[in-house]
Amino acid sequence: MTDIIKHQGIVENIDGTHIQVRIVQTSACAACSIKGHCSSADAKEKLIDVTDEAATEIYRSGCHVWVIGQLSMGVRAVLLAFVVPFLVLIISLFVFMTIWNDELGAALGALFLLVPYYFILWLNKSHLEKKFSFSIQPMN
Repeated sequence: MTDIIKHQGIVENIDGTHIQVRIVQTSACAACSIKGHCSSADAKEKLIDVTDEAATEIYRSGCHVWVIGQLSMGVRAVLLAFVVPFLVLIISLFVFMTIWNDELGAALGALFLLVPYYFILWLNKSHLEKKFSFSIQPMN
């Protein structure tokens, strides 16, 4: 199993060392031959921001490139976006239930704790952008 994720993309915009690449994100069944008859097949276009020092020398708008990311970035993103908030919610719900003995108050208190969690993530977005950085390679 490789530790990188590759997507085909097209360079949309270049501004100095900052490149925007458009990729088509497809679900697992988007390539199925009967996807037109199924409501679960979908594909979405995404813009990925990449910083590359040699951007203006190598890439032009419309170039086909590979967008490369580490598999660990996906695992870290799932942890930060889903697993940690779920654990905060469940643990705080049980703690508030033992303290207050009120289900509604405990549920609202547990939900309220997600606000500072996501605020802390927002405050650290510049640090997270460094950890979630993509690279590109020209297609040969």
